[in-house]
This record gives sequence, structure tokens and C-alpha cells, in this order.
Amino acid sequence: MDADVIVVGAGLAGLVATAELIDAGRTVVLVDQENSHNLGGQAFWSFGGLFFVDSPEQRRLGIRDSYDLALQDWMGSAAFDREDEDYWPRRWAQAYVEFAAGEKHAWLKERGLKLFPMVGWAERGGYDAGGHGNSVPRFHITWGTGPALVEIFARTVLDGVDRGRVILRNRHRVDDLVVTGGAVTGVRGTVLEPSSAARGVASSRVATGEFELSAGAVIVTSGGIGGDYDLVKKNWPKRLGDPPKHMLTGVPAHVDGRMLEITERAGGRIVNRDRMWHYTEGITNYDPVWPNHGIRILPGPSSLWLDATGKRLPVPLFPGFDTLGTLEHIVRSGHDHTWFVLDQKIIEKEFALSGQEQNPDLTGRDIRKVLQRVKPGAPGPVEAFKRRGVDFVVRDTLAELVAGMNEITPDAPLDYATVKQVVESRDREIANKYTKDLQVAAMRAARAYVPDRITRIAAPHRLLDPKAGPLIAVKLHLLTRKTLGGLETDLSGRVLKAGGSVFEGLFAAGEVAGFGGGGVHGYRSLEGTFLGGCIFSGRAAGRAAGR
Repeated sequence: MDADVIVVGAGLAGLVATAELIDAGRTVVLVDQENSHNLGGQAFWSFGGLFFVDSPEQRRLGIRDSYDLALQDWMGSAAFDREDEDYWPRRWAQAYVEFAAGEKHAWLKERGLKLFPMVGWAERGGYDAGGHGNSVPRFHITWGTGPALVEIFARTVLDGVDRGRVILRNRHRVDDLVVTGGAVTGVRGTVLEPSSAARGVASSRVATGEFELSAGAVIVTSGGIGGDYDLVKKNWPKRLGDPPKHMLTGVPAHVDGRMLEITERAGGRIVNRDRMWHYTEGITNYDPVWPNHGIRILPGPSSLWLDATGKRLPVPLFPGFDTLGTLEHIVRSGHDHTWFVLDQKIIEKEFALSGQEQNPDLTGRDIRKVLQRVKPGAPGPVEAFKRRGVDFVVRDTLAELVAGMNEITPDAPLDYATVKQVVESRDREIANKYTKDLQVAAMRAARAYVPDRITRIAAPHRLLDPKAGPLIAVKLHLLTRKTLGGLETDLSGRVLKAGGSVFEGLFAAGEVAGFGGGGVHGYRSLEGTFLGGCIFSGRAAGRAAGR
């Protein structure tokens, strides 16, 4: 054998699994189709958000959280409804919430994790107590964002390389699983020509040879389908209507979903393939890294959200409340874009951008720069998009703003009278502390959480107040991101065949396994759960394969 275990994919789940195998005294061949610059995969580009329950950071902020409350939120959001395909996802969900409420915090801290002290409140829901959404803030930001989280496990893996426990095989693309006597015993594939492409940049697929590797077990950690829009459309759920004609791409091109088909062809079972998680607040990157590169806005709740015709999105589809519900509404509207309407006062406090490169203060662990977020003015990356982004319109009057919006979307012009009526109606609700407008009520309620009031949510005010200007409109695109279904696995990460039998020698973790079981999130994410799902499932698969 070439090693005890072969790990396919050098993203976060693959690094975690490899680190566990090193700790178990095993030898590993870590195979990835990209060059060494891409160690850490998608996680490197992330904001570093992690889902914890009843953490020290929450308790310091007066947040009362518990396993029971978090499990209630998870199950309400997941809405598992498939007796067969959701059997293992349900069990993974319960195990993951137990992990998030238990040893996850101490286990990661022991390995070097540091967290930003302010806890964010993502996916706020807006339905009843048993429905979708986080009842309390749970979004913990890694101090150093995605690169710092990757570094925790990459450090162990690279030390394993130095000690001869790990062999890295970059530019090796797996094309088949080797099955011997009904068990997976290795991989075979294509050696791609060397590439010096920067991280995330689409690389050459020119073949220079072939390879075959053998081992006692194989762990597949190759990610999802978000970089291949044709695959997204092929798997698009019928319940959401026809797939949109246009989406920005939120992940690098190497997130191609190839190993899903390869593993299924070998005998592994894919479940919940129609479940996926795409964002609705995408903007075109003026300095793209990969093709069709989009960035997600992390919005506060104050921006007016209008559809392509200028009508307000229905309750509770406010910014930051229900991503999948908003996605479904937009797709069924017949248009692929929507609009945020806001002003300078709101953008300064409420706009953040997802991704480590859009948050240099947090990524660089620079306290002085972080403190500048509470000063007047939008964060530097946000201000750069406001000036240079093709989706931003900045004007002094509403009439001028709508005219500028129509210049961007001449095929779907907005009626000024419609937009004016929506904006003025909203502004009248700001006149006193009473309101029937649930978005205004949500804004005021959110400011009861001190970190939101200080750093995240603007004081309620009229959009047409000249003191809060200029007015700003942002054209929002749909943005590909995560595969929620995937290879069915048991709680040890062992891949299952149709009928439920174990596929001997084969494990899976991370997005390719639906972050555990073939779909631990069900239909919806609570956010901060993708990186954690990679860690939890990678740990489980690494430990099981190590045994």
C-alpha cells in the first residue's frame, strides 16, 4: 500500500481528517487537483464563522443559550421530512448540536482557535418559535477569519509532511475509486500539468500522465457543486421553480462536484441532491479572482428590500432573516435580481462583506483597524465597492436614484411612483415609537442586543432625511454557494450503499457528504455551520478510518 489512508481533497474537512489520522499514528496520502497554494480550499476564503451554543462569548454578552433551544432551532430550520433520506441527517444534526454545545469550543481552543468577542446574529427567522432561524446570536467569528481556522489544522498536516507521515499529491485529479472485492482499496486518476496559478484562480486541466494509489481506506472530502452552474441547474429543486438564468459564483472553479458522480458510479449513495444553499445578496466583484466572481453582502436589517419591479419583499423576508425563503420568492418572481435601497447612515453601520479578503482588519488580527468600524464612514472594502462596484448607485434624491437604477437594468425598468410610495410609507412609520411595520419593529428589537446597537444596526431614521444621505441602491444577484445534500454516511463517516449497507473502505466528510449523513442541515442553514460541519465530519471520518 502507498499509505494507510488516502484523503481526497485538501480543504478544511480533508485537513481535519488528515490531522486526526496523524494523531492516530497513520500514514496518509493527501490528494488534490489544485496546487499547494490552495491548501484549505473554500474555508480559506471564508469569514470564519462558527456556530457555538452556550459559549463563554455568549455568556459574557448576557445571551442565554442551551442545547435544547439550539436543537429546537436546528430542527425547525432543517424541516426534515423524508423518512428514508433524512434518517442519518437527523442523527448527525443531533450529534452536531451536542458537539457545538459541548466539547467543540474547548477542543478548538486547545488547538489554537481564538474568537472575536462580539457574537453575530445570523438567520433571524421571523416565524414562530418552532420555525426557521436562530433564537439568539450564535455566529462566532474566528479571529483571523478563514485563514486562521485553516492554519490550525494545516500546521499539523504540514508537520506530518516534514516527519514523513503525510505525502502531498497536488495536481492529482481523481477519476475513479478502485474497488477490490467490494471494498474501496485506492484511487486512480490523472496527473495535471504543473501550475503556478494563485489561490482560487482557475487552473489548467492539461493532463501529463496517470496515477494509481492504494490504501486501507479512502476518505472523500472534495466539496460540493457550487463552482459548476450547469450542475447547480441540473440539481435545482423543482419546489423552487425553474433555475435562474443568471447567478454569480460564490466559490472557486475547482468546486466542481466531480467526486459525487465518481463515488456514486462506484456504488456510494447520494441523498437529498436537490437541497442546496445559495445567497440572495450577491454583488459583482470588481476585482474577480475566479470566473463570474460574486461577493455576498452581510446586511443589517434596515435596508428596504425591493423586487425587480420595485415592490417590497413580503414579511419576514427582511435582510438577514431567511435566506432560502427569500431565494424561493425571488426565483418565483420571474426575475433574477432584487434591490437594496438605503442611505449613507445605514451602509456605514450595517454593511459587511463575506470573505476573509473583504475583512482585512479581522483577517490581519489588527485591533486598531477593527476599532475603526465604530467610527463614521463605511468600512474600507465596502466603500471601495460603493465607488467601484457596477451594482451600486449613489444619488442625492430618490428620483435621481431610480433613474440610476434603471440605467443598470434597462430591461426591467422601475416605476418611480411605485418606489416613492414604498419609501415614503416606510418613512412615515419612523415618526414615533409605535409601528405596524414588522421590519421597523425588528430593527428596534435588534438594537436591544448591545453589540448590534454599538456596531451593527443604525438608529431608525427616515431614508429621505437629507442628513442621512446620500441615497444608495444596490442591485443584488443570486450567488451560488453550498450543496446541502451529498453522500450518505453513518455517524462514523462511512459511506453507505443503496439499501443502507456500508461501503467498506470508503468514508466521506465535509460538503461532499452534506456536512454529515448526506444533509445535516436539511433544507436550511442556521449559518456558521458549514465550517463547523467540515470540522465535525472530518474529525469523525478521520478517527474512524484511523481505527
